[in-house]
Amino acid sequence: MTNQENLPGNGAADDGPLDLSGKHIVLGLSGGIACYKAAELCRALIKAGATVQVVMTEAAEQFITPVTMQALSGRPVYTSQWDSREANNMAHINLSRESDAILIAPMSADFMAKLLHGRADDLLSLMCLARPIDKVPLLVAPAMNREMYAHPATQRNFVQLNADGATVLGVGSGFQACGETGDGRMLEPEQILEDVVAFFAPKVLAGQHVLVTAGPTYEAIDPVRGITNLSSGKMGFAIARAAREAGAEVTLVAGPVGLPTPRGVARIDVRSAQNMLEAVVGRAQAATVFIATAAVADWRPAAPSAQKIKKDGSGQTPQLVFTENTDILATVAQSPAAQAGRLFCVGFAAESQDLAENAEAKRLRKKVPLLVGNIGPDTFGQDHNALLLVDARGRTELPKASKLSLARRLVQEIASRIALAQSGKKVGTS
Repeated sequence: MTNQENLPGNGAADDGPLDLSGKHIVLGLSGGIACYKAAELCRALIKAGATVQVVMTEAAEQFITPVTMQALSGRPVYTSQWDSREANNMAHINLSRESDAILIAPMSADFMAKLLHGRADDLLSLMCLARPIDKVPLLVAPAMNREMYAHPATQRNFVQLNADGATVLGVGSGFQACGETGDGRMLEPEQILEDVVAFFAPKVLAGQHVLVTAGPTYEAIDPVRGITNLSSGKMGFAIARAAREAGAEVTLVAGPVGLPTPRGVARIDVRSAQNMLEAVVGRAQAATVFIATAAVADWRPAAPSAQKIKKDGSGQTPQLVFTENTDILATVAQSPAAQAGRLFCVGFAAESQDLAENAEAKRLRKKVPLLVGNIGPDTFGQDHNALLLVDARGRTELPKASKLSLARRLVQEIASRIALAQSGKKVGTS
C-alpha cells in the first residue's frame, strides 16, 4: 500500500477558521476618488470573516454613497458625530471601543494632517483621537496625487504618523485618476486585506530572516526547448507569505512561475537550477531559516545547443548527455551556518509513492532537521495539499487543506522547533 492511500486528508479539505474570524473592523473613508475601492475592500474584509462598521467623512460622501457601503457592510453607516442613534450621543467613543482596529482606506493627505495635529472636527478624526491607543490599533492606506505624496510635508507626516503608533500600509504606483502616473495610488483591496491579516497574525518568527525557494527550474536543451516539471510554486509562495505574516524578513527565490509576489516579501527570479543555487548560496549566510520548497531539476543537459536542434529527416533522435545539478538543500545544510545551528534548514520531498519512507531517507541523506513530504502528482498546480512532517522525533501529519492554511501551520511547526533548539533541547538529524 502506498502512502497515497494513508496520507491524511485525502477527503475534504479543512482550512480552519477564516483569516479575520471574530475581528470587528471600523472602516473609515476620507475624501478621495479611491473611495470606489473601499466598496470592494469592505466586501473582502467580510469574506475574510470580519464584521465591518463603516464611518465616512463628509468629503467621502462626494465620491461614494453611504447607501452603497451600508448594503455591503450590512450595517448602518455613520457620518456625523451628532448621530442621534447613539443613546449617549458619543459615537466616537462607542464605535472605537467596540473595534479590534480602525482602518482608514482611503486616507487623504488632508486627513493625515488632521491625525498628525490631533484635530477632531468630524466623527472619523474624533474616533482616531479618542481610541485607546494600546487596545485599538490604527491602520491607514494613503491615497493621493503623486506630487502630493512626494511633497516634503507629506513625507514628514508619514514619519510622524509611524512614530505616533499608526501602521502605514504604503501606496501603490501607476496611473492615477488625474491622468498622471506615479506613486500615491491606494493599494488594491486584496493587498490591503493581506496586510490586515498579517497585522493580526502571531509573530512567531519575529527577528528571523527566512529564505524560501519555490517553483520549478528550467534546464535549456536549446534556445527554444527545455526540461522542467509541473510545480506551480503555490506552496512556496504560500510559505513566504505565511513567514512574513509571522513577523520574519522573507526572501523568496522563485523559478519560472506567474504568481504575484506576496506583500512585504523580497523576490528574486531565477530560471535554472544553477541560477537558483547561486541566488541561494549568496543569501543563505544572512538567513536564519532556509525552506527549500522548489522542485529543482536533478539533471540538466551537459551541453545545450546554441541553436535550435532541427530534424534532418533521418529519423535519428538527438543524443542528449546529462550532468547532475548541485544539490541546493544539501549544500546549504552542510554550510558552516547550518552546522553551527545558526541556520535551520527545511527540505521538501515531492514523491509519487512510499512517502514516509522516502521522506525519512531524504532527511537523513541531506542531513536536515525537518523534511516535509507530499505526493507530487496530487499537489502540483493545485490549491490544496496534505503534508507529512518528518524529523528525529517522528512524523506529524497535516491533513488536506489550502496551501496557505498548511503554510501557516508549517511556520508554527518551524517556530516551535527553533524555540526548542534555542532552549537547548536538540532537534537532531539522526
